[in-house]
Amino acid sequence: MFDFFKKKNAPETVVDDKAPDLDVLETPTAEEEKLSWSEKLKAGLSKTRQNLGGQITSLFSSGKIDEETYEELESILLTSDVGVAATLRLLDNLKTRVKKERLEDTTALKAALKTELHTILSPLEVTLETSEKRPFVIMLAGVNGAGKTTSIGKLAKLYQSQGKSVLIAAGDTFRAAAREQLQVWGDRNNVHVVASEGSDPAAVIFDAVNSAISKNIDIVIADTAGRLPTQMHLMEEIAKVKRVIGKAYPGAPHEVMLVLDANTGQNAVSQVKAFDDALGVTGLILSKLDGTAKGGVIAAIAEARPIPICFIGVGEAIDDLRPFSANEFIDALFDE
Repeated sequence: MFDFFKKKNAPETVVDDKAPDLDVLETPTAEEEKLSWSEKLKAGLSKTRQNLGGQITSLFSSGKIDEETYEELESILLTSDVGVAATLRLLDNLKTRVKKERLEDTTALKAALKTELHTILSPLEVTLETSEKRPFVIMLAGVNGAGKTTSIGKLAKLYQSQGKSVLIAAGDTFRAAAREQLQVWGDRNNVHVVASEGSDPAAVIFDAVNSAISKNIDIVIADTAGRLPTQMHLMEEIAKVKRVIGKAYPGAPHEVMLVLDANTGQNAVSQVKAFDDALGVTGLILSKLDGTAKGGVIAAIAEARPIPICFIGVGEAIDDLRPFSANEFIDALFDE
């Protein structure tokens, strides 16, 4: 099952054994299976909806549109981590629409806000086509605790459900817990895992890609060590991993995904900028949306660095990672 190599004289580093427990990624219960994805999404976004949608619903029940309405709306958007730039854009566009369409009541303003949000968020939708290359190599990056390990398990299960073969490269070689969790999960779910204790991450992933080529694997998911975007020498190590993947398989990685913890709010925007500058990020995974009131950060990301959001996560179940849909997301934010 595993290509598990041991290497002596491993480089010294700080080891963070607090990896997400992939054992929680269980098959949904019968009750959970009864819920549609839109219902799960609405439930998962309940904290953000209470913070953003609930306040907006209250505001838009006041009747007449006036300057106070715009001021209250600005405050609501900013406290929901929509960000200054996106908030100003939304307000400017709403004021223009109100004048142009001669809107008079807040009910119409609410509908206009949803339309403007869709204009900002819809460019982030993407259909990830993984059949063009074989193997299709996905490289994951992100800070420690963002949810990379759990997202890998969910991604692997998602592609398995589509009938694709998956190989995982445990490139976070310095976090024993992350590596071991992937190995156990891979063993239980018949997913091939290439791992090495204390070895160079680039070498592990290089071996994994070559193994996938020889075994005719459909999807390679390559984990990388968590990095703080302010640690430039460590960011360069991840850039090296990307270059090595390209040497193993010209044109790879085909996707460079950054995993973001939605709880970090505006800090997620800084992470997107830093990792994109270092790696050329092609897609985002926004995890833990079910545990935060800061889901509005998606709009801030769209305004600051409009990189496609490939997937969003709203729970711990194995199928709680789905492609991002602007319409579904916006509908889930507003009480209807």
